[in-house]
Amino acid sequence: MKYFWGLALLLILLGCDNDRENRNPFLQEVRFRFELDLNLPLYNNLNTIGNPVYVGNSGVGIRGAFVIRNGIDTFLAFEANCPNQTPNACSTMEIDGQNVVCPCDDLTYSLFTGQLLNRPDDGNRYFDLLFYQTTQSGNIVTISN
Repeated sequence: MKYFWGLALLLILLGCDNDRENRNPFLQEVRFRFELDLNLPLYNNLNTIGNPVYVGNSGVGIRGAFVIRNGIDTFLAFEANCPNQTPNACSTMEIDGQNVVCPCDDLTYSLFTGQLLNRPDDGNRYFDLLFYQTTQSGNIVTISN
């Protein structure tokens, strides 16, 4: 009976995985909540599907966030710091149509999927964009982590 409880405890401990292998070692996950009012001219692009907006306000993510409307009532938001760079002078990405580009390494990411589009075939591990939660209530879109 003693071995049964030991085996049961071992299985429980092994089952409690916090997914450390998938965490991005370059970016800290910061907690924040920010509301965007779609009635404001600053966020007017978000009234059309496929037009991204950079939100660079203090306290929004690490280097801000990119927000895009990807459906009639759905939005996506991603961290603006290059996912494969620690925060530095060149690590804030730039919008290029419906993608963003990291000026440090010229890697391009889709704002519709968050995926790295030009993944190098060099055997290194590369991370996709860090995703933030979005919710909509009327004309207010809230991004948070």
